[in-house]
Amino acid sequence: MKIALRFSASVLALALATGAVAAQDLTIENAEWWQEAGAQFDGVTLRGVTESTPPSNFISDVLAPKFEELTGIGVDIETTSWDQMYDKAIKDMEAKTGIYDMVYIEQDIIYFYLARDFLVDITAALNEKPELKAANFSEENFTSFADNFRGDNGDLFGIPMEAFIKIYLYRTDLFNDPDIKAAFEAQYGRPLEPAKTHEEYTQIAEFFTQWGKDHDMDLWGTTAQAHTGHPASWYEFFESVAPTFGVYNWGIDAANNYAASVENGGTMNSDTAKEALTWWLHLRDIAPPESVQSTWSETATTFAAGRVAQGLIYGENAAWIASDESQSKVVGNVGVALPPLSDGVMEAAESGEGYVGYYDGGAFGLPVTSGNQDAALLFLQFMALPEVQEAWAVAAPRITLNSTYDAPSVQALDAELGGYYSMLRDDGRLFKGAPPYPFHRQVIEATAPTFYQILTGDLSVDEGLDMMAAQAEEELSNLGYRQ
Repeated sequence: MKIALRFSASVLALALATGAVAAQDLTIENAEWWQEAGAQFDGVTLRGVTESTPPSNFISDVLAPKFEELTGIGVDIETTSWDQMYDKAIKDMEAKTGIYDMVYIEQDIIYFYLARDFLVDITAALNEKPELKAANFSEENFTSFADNFRGDNGDLFGIPMEAFIKIYLYRTDLFNDPDIKAAFEAQYGRPLEPAKTHEEYTQIAEFFTQWGKDHDMDLWGTTAQAHTGHPASWYEFFESVAPTFGVYNWGIDAANNYAASVENGGTMNSDTAKEALTWWLHLRDIAPPESVQSTWSETATTFAAGRVAQGLIYGENAAWIASDESQSKVVGNVGVALPPLSDGVMEAAESGEGYVGYYDGGAFGLPVTSGNQDAALLFLQFMALPEVQEAWAVAAPRITLNSTYDAPSVQALDAELGGYYSMLRDDGRLFKGAPPYPFHRQVIEATAPTFYQILTGDLSVDEGLDMMAAQAEEELSNLGYRQ
């Protein structure tokens, strides 16, 4: 979960400078079909609401004008702050006012929307009206991220428009420095390379924090998204750290009466969860001082400032960190790797029983309250055309179609981004979004205050996680999930 501006605006400027297209330059295959399909909707203007980010700006600045040029259907995309976007969309759907024909859906809120029957089944709608289905629109072309927007019947209820994984970034200039490599190997008896285990990560973090002290450098061993009063820290632990130890789905077992506590069959307060949190708190203690106030974006700026040797960073930030000299001091010196893992986690991820980290992003959904559903179905497909997605991936680094990875312009950008797109393609299946819980926000609100007390030291790890598991179960009982 990231309730924040995801991409730096300069990423878009950088991408535009390297070849992103304007609306008039975007060539669409089978343009005649789009003209004919849109003719029946003469005078219609679609309205959408989304967060003001480069992926969304590409929709409003490039895709909407091109779609209108092709079909004659107007598209008005309202880009605003995350909280305003969410508030406007949900109030419109609750009140059934039909203001919006398209709404941005973050990956972790989709299950709440589905539980309240807010969204049109896009797969079913296109099957019912094949005359509206574009020839080169293919659900099979979507990456595995699209699975987060499918209902129980396997149908799509959202068209993915941005997707990224949270990855392990490291400084290649530091990891390849001969003096540093020699000192590390002398101390630990192994070569300095990206960590594969938590122990290795800890050693690297401790080494570089001490190296910074010894050499009077503004350098620490790791980032830590550890704000003591912001949900970003809660998400960091349960969505990015705990899974690498083998604690999945926030430690709540939906198949076991939504148990959270070990006593009832959950893992939120398991020995493994406590080990994971203890490990992460140690890293926080040897991270830069701003870590206790860091949310999703501050860890990225800390890394870009050259203040750390490694860290878990949202993949969309990897783009500007690796390539934007106006904001990053480590351009050309960024490597990407999978997060460090405990024994058995990779095997669980490969089998589909677990996952190695967080896969986030969003989609455009079609509210059932829209009065222009057929016209909106055309625009949603238009967003997912291969030729559109290629230009979009260059303009605002994100990929939602498998075919996009093979585009020459995307492969060129991948090299500049340290192989991030390659990792997204090859290993994205090992990551997972937030669990499919419609009670997402309620559980966080019930447990986050206790989590913050752990971070401030007012509660021990053991006592705090025990309390959180009990609080989660109490809230789930109040909501009617635990019987």
